Amino acid sequence: MIKNKMYKSLFSSACLLLVAFTGGNSITGCNSATQSLSDENETYVEFEDGKIRSIEGKRQISGIYPHLATYSHNREDGTYEFGNECGIGALAVWNEDLYMVNYAAHQPKGSEHQLYIVDKDKRMEMFKGSIGGTPAARLVHQESNQLFIGPYVIDDKGGIRVIPVKEMPGRLTAIARHLKDPENMVYYYDMEGMLYEVNVHTLTVNKLFQDPLPGWHGKGAYTSQGKLVLANNGEHASEGRVTHDNDDWGSEHYIWMDSWMVPDEGVFGPENLGVLAEYDGEDFKIVERHQFTDVTTKNGIYAIPNEQAPLWSIGWDKRSVRLKMLDNDQWTTYLLPKATYNNDPAHGWFTEWPRIRSVGNGKMMMDMHGMFFDFPESFSVGNTAGIRPMGSHLRYIPDFLNWNGQIVLATDETSIQGNPLSGQPQSNLWFGDYDELSNWGPASAYGAIWLKDNVEADKSSLPFLVAGFDKRIIHLKNYGNTDVVLTLEIDEKGDGNWTVYKDINLDAMAYRLEVLHNDLKAEWLRITSNKSALLTASFHFTDSALKRPGKDLDLFKGIADMDYEGEVSHSKLYSNKFNYNLSVFNGKISNGKFKVEQDLEFTKFDFQFKEGVKDTTAKRVLENEVVWNTDDASVYIDTKRGRLRLPVMNQTVAKKFPSGAIRNIREVESERELANIAGTFYEVPLFKVGQEPYYDMMRPVSSHGRQISDFNTWNGLLVLSGIEKNAEPSEHIYTSEDGETLLWFGGIDDIWSFGKPIGEGGPWKDKAVKAHELSDMYLMTGFDRKTLTLISDKDTKITLLIHVNPYLEEPFEYKTFDLKANQEFVYEFPDDFSAHWAQLKSSKDANLTAWFVYK
Repeated sequence: MIKNKMYKSLFSSACLLLVAFTGGNSITGCNSATQSLSDENETYVEFEDGKIRSIEGKRQISGIYPHLATYSHNREDGTYEFGNECGIGALAVWNEDLYMVNYAAHQPKGSEHQLYIVDKDKRMEMFKGSIGGTPAARLVHQESNQLFIGPYVIDDKGGIRVIPVKEMPGRLTAIARHLKDPENMVYYYDMEGMLYEVNVHTLTVNKLFQDPLPGWHGKGAYTSQGKLVLANNGEHASEGRVTHDNDDWGSEHYIWMDSWMVPDEGVFGPENLGVLAEYDGEDFKIVERHQFTDVTTKNGIYAIPNEQAPLWSIGWDKRSVRLKMLDNDQWTTYLLPKATYNNDPAHGWFTEWPRIRSVGNGKMMMDMHGMFFDFPESFSVGNTAGIRPMGSHLRYIPDFLNWNGQIVLATDETSIQGNPLSGQPQSNLWFGDYDELSNWGPASAYGAIWLKDNVEADKSSLPFLVAGFDKRIIHLKNYGNTDVVLTLEIDEKGDGNWTVYKDINLDAMAYRLEVLHNDLKAEWLRITSNKSALLTASFHFTDSALKRPGKDLDLFKGIADMDYEGEVSHSKLYSNKFNYNLSVFNGKISNGKFKVEQDLEFTKFDFQFKEGVKDTTAKRVLENEVVWNTDDASVYIDTKRGRLRLPVMNQTVAKKFPSGAIRNIREVESERELANIAGTFYEVPLFKVGQEPYYDMMRPVSSHGRQISDFNTWNGLLVLSGIEKNAEPSEHIYTSEDGETLLWFGGIDDIWSFGKPIGEGGPWKDKAVKAHELSDMYLMTGFDRKTLTLISDKDTKITLLIHVNPYLEEPFEYKTFDLKANQEFVYEFPDDFSAHWAQLKSSKDANLTAWFVYK
C-alpha cells in the first residue's frame, strides 16, 4: 500500500528539481527551462490505497487553485472509468472549513464523486466515506447544530455521518425545514420529485411522496410562512404518461401522472414547463407552471425556526427571467432580462443551479441566466427597490458564498456528455473579490413582457426591471388591424406606487422603437393596452462601458497578435481520460492546415511539459469540425435555420487562419460552447447534447485578434494556444524545456478583457439581389457604434428588418432607405439601438452592397 506521495517543486537559477517520494523511492530530474516559479507553487499529494486523500498547494492563476480541481473519482493514477459530469453542486462553510460536494449527471444510487473539506490554507481532503451521486442540497439545522450537505450530516466538531443510498436513493437537490416536527426532522427533495423526511438524530428515512407534482428535474425547496415551497425546472418527454413503474429511477424513468397530488386539469400546455408549488403538510397546490430553480429567503441555508420572511424563487419562460415572491401569504411576480439563452431548454438540464445567496457584508447576490445581480435582503412587497445588474459571465455556477473574506464560486466546467474533446469531467472553484464579478462581462440583457401574445384590454402587465441598465430600448409591435394606445407606468422607488410615464400610440400592424432615456429613474416598468390586441414588447438593455480593445492586455502578454511575424507555438489540447494531465499536440499552421510536430503532456501536479502522449484517446482532438467559412461579404455559418452571417474583426484573421486550421467551437463549460470565429469569441447555446447548437442565439464575448489555435478547460483553467515562442514565462505563460511549446493559462471569464466585440461585413457585397428577396441574417447583438453603408447600381428602396427576440420568427421592418444609383448611402444607428439580427430586401433587382461596421 502506498502510504504517502509528495510532489514538491524546488527551483534554482540553473534548473528545476522535481522530487517525488513514492513508497520510500525517490525520483529526481533536472529541467533547464527558464520557467520562473517559486516555492509558492509546491503541490503536496497524499495517497492511500490507490486514492488521493488530500492535496494542498499554493499555485494560483486568475483566482483558480489548480490543485483544488475535482473529478468523478480520486484514483492515484488518474484513470477514469465512469461518470460524465462532476459539477460542484453545493458549498457550505462549517467549522471554519469549506465543505463541498460534486455530482454525477444521473446517479441516484451513488457514484465515485466525493465530499470535500477545504481548510483556510487550501488543503483539500476527500472524505473516505463518500458515496457520490447527484447532490446539490445543503441546510444548517439550527436545533441539532448540524450541517446537512447532500447525504452527509456533519456535527459541530466535524464528525460526519452518511445517509445510505439504499435508505434514500435519489438525486438530492434541496433540504428544507420540516413543517410538523422541525426540531427533529428535515425534508429532502430530489430531481425525480421524491419528497423524503429524515430524522436529524437517527437519520431514519421516510419517503412521503414518489412524485407529487407535474414537471420534473426537482431543484429548490424551502419552508417559510407555514409552507414548504417546491420547484422543478423541466418537462419530461413522457410527462403525464402512465407506464410501467420503474423504482430504479434509471435513465428510462417515467413521470407518473397518477402519483400527482394535484388535479391534472389545466396542467398541460405548450408553455407549461416545470412547476412552482406549495405544500402545507397536508395538501399540494400549484402556484405556477413555469420552470423554477432556487427557492430561499434572506436566511438561505441557515434557515431559522418559524420563518416568516419573504420567500423568493427564480425561474423563467421564453420571455424573461421570473422572480416570484411569497410575502404575507401572497404571491407576486416580477420580470427581469436574460444575459444569455443557455438556460432556456425545456428539459432543464442546463440550469444547475442558479441561486440567490448571501455573499457577506450584508450583501446578497442572484445569479440567473448568465448574469450576476445585487439582490437586497430587504426585497419585499412594500420594498422592491435595489436589484441591480452587476455583469454577465461565462462560468456555469452551481453555488457560491463568502469564505474568509473572498467570494467563492463553484463551477461545472468539463462534462463529457456528447463532448469527445475532453477525456474526463472536471471542475474547480474560483476565489476573488466581490467587485471583480462586475468586471467580467457587460451588464447587457434582453427580455420581453409580451412576445406576440394576446393582451387583455386595460390589464397591467407584470413589472419589468429597468433600474441599473445603461442603454434601454423597447421594441413594440402591434400585429392587429386596430390602433392601440400603450400606457407605460413606472414604479419609481419600488414602493408599489405606480405613475404614468407616457402614452404611446401604436398603429395597426405597426412597429415602433421606444427609448427609455437616462433621465427616466425607476425600478420597474409595466405596460397596459387600451384594447385587447396581439402585441410584442421586447426589451434590449446594453452596457455603455464595453471594454475597449487594448485594455487589460498585460493579462494576455505573449499570446501572438494576428500581425505577429515571429515564430508561434500552436497546439491542439485534450484533457486526458487515463491520467490527470493535459495532452498537447504542438505544431505549425501552414497553408491553412495544422501539422503536428511534437507530442507532450502537461502534468497536473507540477505544471511541467513531458515528452510523449500516454492517453490513447487523445488524438481525437486532432479532428477539427469546420463550422464557418468566408466569402467577400463576411463570415458565414450554414445552420438548420439557414445561413447566418457574422462580422469579421480582421480580414487577415480569416485568411491566415481559416476554419480548418484552428479550433472552431468547443465546449468549455458543461453544456456551454465557445466559438472562435475570425478573431472573435462567441458563446453559443447548446439546447441538446449531440445536436447542432442554437447559433441564432449566440452572443459575442470579445474580439481578441490573436493567433489562438485552440482553447480548452483543464484543472479549472482556460488554456489557450498560439503563443509567441519568445514569450517570457509568467503566472499565465508556461514553456517546455526546449522552448518549442508554450501555453497560456487563465480563467474562462478572463477573455472578456480582450476587449469589446468589433468587426465589419454584411449580407451583400456587390451581389446580384432579386427584388423583395430577404438577405441572409446578419448578427447585430453585442456590438455597439454601428453604421450601415449601402450602394446600389440602380435606384431602389432598401428595407432594413431586425430580429429582436430569438423566439419571434418574423423580423420587424425598422427603416426604409431611398438609394440613388451608384451613390453611397451611410446610416449611423442611434447609440441606444440594439437588435439580435438584421436582414435587408430591395424593391428592385439590383447589384447591391450592404456593409455593417461595428467599431
